[in-house]
Amino acid sequence: MAISVNKDACIGCGACAAICPSIFKMNDDGKASAISQGDMGCAKNAGESCPVQAIKAV
Repeated sequence: MAISVNKDACIGCGACAAICPSIFKMNDDGKASAISQGDMGCAKNAGESCPVQAIKAV
């Protein structure tokens, strides 16, 4: 299983980091990145909340 963020699609809204701060963080460029491959359930919830579907959790 893998959790990733499509940097080209990410608009930097921060929803993923707010929902799963142990999985996602906001970078200096204003985009999110995955910092852990831990909680797949939380990552999937964050992915469903992403307004541009930039999160892949499979």
